[in-house]
Amino acid sequence: MLVISRKLNEKIKIGENIEIYIISIDKNQVKIGIEAPKEVTILRGELIENIKEENKKAVKNINIENLKNFSKVINENKSTGKS
Repeated sequence: MLVISRKLNEKIKIGENIEIYIISIDKNQVKIGIEAPKEVTILRGELIENIKEENKKAVKNINIENLKNFSKVINENKSTGKS
């Protein structure tokens, strides 16, 4: 991990086309601005962790028989040309 100190209004450049700006500093909160191409996905770390946990819970709640029946119906529809 690279640790860099920045002051208000300073920036960090990542590669050729990503810049991170220090917008404001208030007590224990730092606001940053990120300029990046649209194809670059930017997510908060805690959001990714929440999604992973929700996915794990969802997998635990899957009813295998319902999933098998659903798969069977989809395959039957494919073979008969129904959508």
